[in-house]
Amino acid sequence: MQFKELVILVTILLFSTDSGAQVLKSTNHNYIGYIKSDGIIQNRNYTVVGYIKNDGTVQNKNFSVIGYIKSNGTFQNNNYSTVGYLKEDGTVQNNNYSVIGYIKSNGSVLNQNYSVIGYAENVKKEWAAAAFFFFGIYNELNK
Repeated sequence: MQFKELVILVTILLFSTDSGAQVLKSTNHNYIGYIKSDGIIQNRNYTVVGYIKNDGTVQNKNFSVIGYIKSNGTFQNNNYSTVGYLKEDGTVQNNNYSVIGYIKSNGSVLNQNYSVIGYAENVKKEWAAAAFFFFGIYNELNK
């Protein structure tokens, strides 16, 4: 999984308040993942791939901690090392502050060259970035 794809995916997963599932889609609008309101993260086949807790703890499917989403937009791995940032305007940066993508208010997820790489429907920006940072859901877009 490439880091920049991991970064945006993780942010999607944390802060949604909608009671239904939030949907991640490819550029062709095919379903590639789901984020349930209780923090359960599923791939396109509805297989659970992870969890996001209310406190920002991110776990894999075996409940092992793989990272943390901080309220200031910082994403950390399980060793508390910073792996990236989500700015208020939706800009996603790696740990060196290089721009690796954008999450737009209309749900479009863009790479650093402003090319659309997917969509996050009814998903807050923080959840979209979580999907990138920790789960690599957008890695499957070109398979």
